[in-house]
Amino acid sequence: MNLHEYQAKQLFAEFGIPVPEGRPAVTPEAASAAAQALGGGRWVVKAQVHAGGRGKAGGVKLVESPEAAAVAAQGMLGTRIVTHQTDAKGLPVQTVLVEKAGSIARELYVSLLTDRATESVVFMASAAGGMDIEEVAATTPEKIITVTVPPAQGFSAYQARRLAFGMGLAGDEVPQFVAIAEGLYRLYVASDASLMEINPLIVTDEGRLVALDGKINLDDNALYRQQRLADWEDASQEDAREHEAATHHLNYVSLEGEIGCMVNGAGLAMATMDVIQLYGGTPANFLDVGGGTTAERVTAAFKLITADPKVRAILVNIFGGIVRCDLIAEGIIAAVKEVGLKLPVVVRLEGTNVERGKALLAESGLAIITAEDLDDAARKAVAAAKA
Repeated sequence: MNLHEYQAKQLFAEFGIPVPEGRPAVTPEAASAAAQALGGGRWVVKAQVHAGGRGKAGGVKLVESPEAAAVAAQGMLGTRIVTHQTDAKGLPVQTVLVEKAGSIARELYVSLLTDRATESVVFMASAAGGMDIEEVAATTPEKIITVTVPPAQGFSAYQARRLAFGMGLAGDEVPQFVAIAEGLYRLYVASDASLMEINPLIVTDEGRLVALDGKINLDDNALYRQQRLADWEDASQEDAREHEAATHHLNYVSLEGEIGCMVNGAGLAMATMDVIQLYGGTPANFLDVGGGTTAERVTAAFKLITADPKVRAILVNIFGGIVRCDLIAEGIIAAVKEVGLKLPVVVRLEGTNVERGKALLAESGLAIITAEDLDDAARKAVAAAKA
């Protein structure tokens, strides 16, 4: 789950990480009031979307009066921001962040992420802040310093100093960065984050380090113990079908093809998509209904798939291990009847009670196409979609 910038900065402030004074606003009038309340002579109005590259897309404006803040907010609210990290439709802007503008002497980059290969948290830092870190990594990788933090050991001040010296910080800037890095690590662990980024972390003309931007991704698997943060979710920033799937505990990713897929198990789902491609089709989605598949979950899955107007056929590929194939077949039959499905459905079942499951499908009287194996199912699904 992603957080907005203003939410990330709220957490930063709670953990002692300096951030600019700012307030979120959902109307132009609120943006003007926020600028007046913050005081000062210049403000920055930022569109709040879950994507980078806002500045290049007109989502960041420097203004010099509360009235100008209202105008800038008016130009952003209710629009959609398209960046290199969004699709062609972009993301809707429902909130802006109004902040006091300050001086910038240098821009740095710092992030934390979970490295599953080493089972550790990794700090990444660079003196080339304010740029696309992917570009820095590709063209000047020597500018990126990394530190690995084993969970059992925890983060140490000497590791923060190594990052600080690597970015060229000196004097009082070093202890400031140590405090920021320690706060980031504590927040990372406390919030069950999977990624945390400050880009840029600025050094002001007065020598203060301030988090000018903030990005936090949370581990969805840990949201059950992060109820406060889970309540901050902004469904408008997600694909509508993917959000609906999450409410039914389904793993769903929308794709661009014409064959809807319903599979139990992530590995089997990826293999299914590969075989569809092999036989000349393209998958419309990744959908893993999980090992404990139920009739209700199957019905929800069918509704998600059929909500996609591009889908011309559906391939159901289920291995009955934890759940018996006859129960899966009953769920498929009930779902097809409830949804009133008109699209061709190809079903491949394998596992416990598979013969009974196939018999139920054959006796249902529904236009369900059964398949003997995955290759057979993919061929039949591609043929049905083309027909």
